Amino acid sequence: MATDPTQVTVGIHDLTFATTSLCLTHEELARHTGAPVAKYHHGIGQTAMSIPTEDEDIVTMAADAATPIIERHGGGRIRTILFATETGIDQSKAAGIYVHSLLGLPPHIRVVELKQACYGATAALQLACALVRCDPAQQVLVLASDIARYDVDSPGEATQGAAAAAMLITAAPDLVELHTPSGLFTRDGMDFWRPNYRTTALVDGKASSDAYLTAVDGAWHDYQTRGGLPFEKLRTVCYHQPFTRMAHKAHRRLQQAASITAPLHTTDDAIGPTTTYNQVIGNSYTASMYLALTSLLDSDTDLGGDSIGFFSYGSGSVAEFFTGTITPRYRAHLRTEAHRAHIARRQPIDYDTYRHLHTYSLPTDGTPHEVTRQTQGRYRLSGIRHHQRQYRTAQS
Repeated sequence: MATDPTQVTVGIHDLTFATTSLCLTHEELARHTGAPVAKYHHGIGQTAMSIPTEDEDIVTMAADAATPIIERHGGGRIRTILFATETGIDQSKAAGIYVHSLLGLPPHIRVVELKQACYGATAALQLACALVRCDPAQQVLVLASDIARYDVDSPGEATQGAAAAAMLITAAPDLVELHTPSGLFTRDGMDFWRPNYRTTALVDGKASSDAYLTAVDGAWHDYQTRGGLPFEKLRTVCYHQPFTRMAHKAHRRLQQAASITAPLHTTDDAIGPTTTYNQVIGNSYTASMYLALTSLLDSDTDLGGDSIGFFSYGSGSVAEFFTGTITPRYRAHLRTEAHRAHIARRQPIDYDTYRHLHTYSLPTDGTPHEVTRQTQGRYRLSGIRHHQRQYRTAQS
């Protein structure tokens, strides 16, 4: 008998993340820029940003994030890997194929890369849910991995960061049951973009903030017209966080759109638990909203049975609002200690080291190039030969 997709409970069964081996604190950045450190700590809500070593990239972070999931659940039921990124390493080959190889997964898996700025991972999540609803026996591995890089001394420099999130999407999930409907919003704009010939992104800060908040209104309105939950039913909302203060602004805008009047401190209390990891990692583009979810789940707040919202935004722009329910058993499946240890292991660097890494690049003429081991992670980029990136375990 065929499965009725509308009767299948689908969502996030496991969730983890990885970041880089280095970090630049905003105190160190302030010593160079001359800006008061409060501009960073309180103005944008950031205290540090993850910086990749020469042998770390979106593939090594994604493989590092996914490994604990494979160790816990195995890979035999995974039929699809969806890799979302806006800092792709190849215009043709999906970065997820490298991850598939590093993880030693079986060959009978489809692998696809998705792109739409910071929204791409949510497109991957929704595609994954649709696949599982059609075949509840299969699992989908969703990877979101990015390195946010802006020009030195530009307004966006202080919001840089890097991380990867990995999610296992299944029927009868252990962490979050995802709901329908979704609220959608798309509008053509140039608030943030990165042409193929640039390694750093371009951004119009005010235009981007305005576009983000307009998308909050648009996605929420569409969600409500399709019979979504009222605002009062939501414990909190996980937002895309280009910087953590943006989540606070977005929540106040959502309250206005829902005709909710709330004191400022209650807004901050609702959003604060979602910002812990992004505050010290920086912007991770496609992974950002899912780090917000991880931060919320790892907090001391008891969320079992609560409904929460998600607002995913990608410049250009595309946005989606949807909801989910935290399962009563979620705490038994968290990785809180591992996540905190992963962040704590990062080595602080000085500004000169950061500048070197910011300008470092692989050769583009096919010249053989070896990369020395620097990462603290499980995997590394070992070099490039004949225009081909070489990956291996960090111990080899």
